[in-house]
Amino acid sequence: MMGNFGDMMKLMSHAKDIQEGAKAFKEELPHMEFSAVSEGGRVKVTISGDFQVKSVEVSPDALSDRAALEQELKQAFDNVLSSAKLTFREKISGMMGGIGLDSLL
Repeated sequence: MMGNFGDMMKLMSHAKDIQEGAKAFKEELPHMEFSAVSEGGRVKVTISGDFQVKSVEVSPDALSDRAALEQELKQAFDNVLSSAKLTFREKISGMMGGIGLDSLL
């Protein structure tokens, strides 16, 4: 219990720095890019940091099997979203000065 109180006090003392970091991070989001490829390597998805789809590339040989293509699209989107989430978690953790907020992300 005391550890949570200590974290809260630490968070409050760094509130201004956190707020400035969050503002800069928000401005950076549209310029960030994340790309991932499906396990089969036939689909590549690129998104921006504000989760806008920038591109979807599909290998011509993937078009012959609709079910496999759908699965590879799902995998590529799952992979790129996981990559973005990990990067966000690392950035936010850095801004928070190591205060554990993993349950919120």
